[in-house]
Amino acid sequence: MNCTSGDCASSTNRRYPSYMYGDLRIEAGYRVDLIVEDLVIVELKSVAKLLPLHQAQLLAYLKLSRRRVGLLINFNVPHLRQGIKRMAN
Repeated sequence: MNCTSGDCASSTNRRYPSYMYGDLRIEAGYRVDLIVEDLVIVELKSVAKLLPLHQAQLLAYLKLSRRRVGLLINFNVPHLRQGIKRMAN
């Protein structure tokens, strides 16, 4: 599949979602790295060590977007599987 022509936009994309606070709609309240199939939030990092702050950030994104599953991926590890953390809301 050729993603350069925009064919992949429906399955994986970068968005800046809005959320509702009472009757007020707040635009671009947070910056999600990826949302896959409109189900999974993927937060990408390249840090020496994942901190509780990174997990709290992903958890906040999950709660605000009302999604249940997220992946926190750190690319600064010897083997990528060591840098993947699955989180559920």
